[in-house]
Amino acid sequence: QDKTIKYRGRERKKMEMFLKKEYLDLVLVPFGLIIVLSYHLFLLYRILYFPYHTIIGFMNIDKTIWVERIMQASPPSLNELGCALTVLSSSISASTFMASIALTLSSLIGAWIGSSPVNMTVFTGHFVYGDTSSITMVIKYTSLLVCFLVGFCCFVQSTRCLLHANYLITTPGDDIPPEMVTRAVLRGGNFWSLGLRTLYLALDLLLWLFGPIPMFVNSVLMVVCLYYLDTNSVVQPLYHRTFEAEQIVKRMRGVLPDPLTFKCN
Repeated sequence: QDKTIKYRGRERKKMEMFLKKEYLDLVLVPFGLIIVLSYHLFLLYRILYFPYHTIIGFMNIDKTIWVERIMQASPPSLNELGCALTVLSSSISASTFMASIALTLSSLIGAWIGSSPVNMTVFTGHFVYGDTSSITMVIKYTSLLVCFLVGFCCFVQSTRCLLHANYLITTPGDDIPPEMVTRAVLRGGNFWSLGLRTLYLALDLLLWLFGPIPMFVNSVLMVVCLYYLDTNSVVQPLYHRTFEAEQIVKRMRGVLPDPLTFKCN
């Protein structure tokens, strides 16, 4: 009976240690990040091998067909060229706007950290159920700052690629292969998607300031919402059922090499 009492006492102490708020960050935060990372690895696999089943892969195929239709006419008409430049200009404006937002938020966080140690005590009150030590708070703010900076870099790269596509489309002559324009447009779109994902992760890290429990709950809910938003439920359109679209999908999967040939006049 004494051994049973001692065993129960040890188990109770272990449970109390596990339920301490200082240990919740060591359990819930890594699990939340693993859930988000695992979902995005699964999404990347579906984009590469089943592009029709995802919104990102479906849009990449649409962009590829759009570029090839624009570049079919040699030289393109002023109407087609104007529509293409309008689309690219809108994308560039959106990327620039998101880059400015990410840079502004990262600057605010940096100023918040470096202004006064008193600001660090805002999220260390009793309403935060979790580890509120100084080291943990520094990790929280630093990870959030890094996330916004990565998002800023992604949006800047998206702007760079779209500007390059803008120059290629408006180049006089017909010696610019459509594959170069397609590659620039797709890279710009992929950097845009990656920048948005960093902002989603920043929202997750922002809720970590209020404790590991809101962060973990937000990770689960965010993965569920993203799965619903990233899944393509649209029936394959007719213009995707052509031989040209099938070749595009095979090149995206790596089955066919990506041709890149220059025309010589």
